[in-house]
Amino acid sequence: MIKVMFVCLGNICRSPMAEFVFKDLVSKNGLTDMFLISSSATSSEEAGNDIHYGTKQKLREQGIPFTRRAARKFTTQDYNEYDYILVMENANIRGLLRIIGEDGEQKITRLKDYADGGDIADPWYTGNFDDTYRDVLSGCTAFLKYLKDRAVV
Repeated sequence: MIKVMFVCLGNICRSPMAEFVFKDLVSKNGLTDMFLISSSATSSEEAGNDIHYGTKQKLREQGIPFTRRAARKFTTQDYNEYDYILVMENANIRGLLRIIGEDGEQKITRLKDYADGGDIADPWYTGNFDDTYRDVLSGCTAFLKYLKDRAVV
């Protein structure tokens, strides 16, 4: 089983968007049974809160199923359990390193580094869920291709 964790600052906008976009891509490729996919935050400020309404709206517009969930903070146990830890921006890497100490197994990468590189802007601040969705979809699509190209799936 391939275990994938998406991480952003609060776990209400970008990382749950990536979680459900990737689940949808995996499902459409008939690979659901091969994956454990989740998301979390580098902070606890949104802990317990559901997905941001802007993310829900964007997922609905795209026909991507999602479920109600509670934001949660990343843990050292998550680092030990997950194979791939995909963050939305460089600041998330710094946040994760404050939690785990170091990335000794080289599990942490930015999601967009599988596509065209760069950070995925936080729509909590920008209000632009369209751009965030475009970047998340691009990163998730490229990450799945990366796994397929290496015969991981």
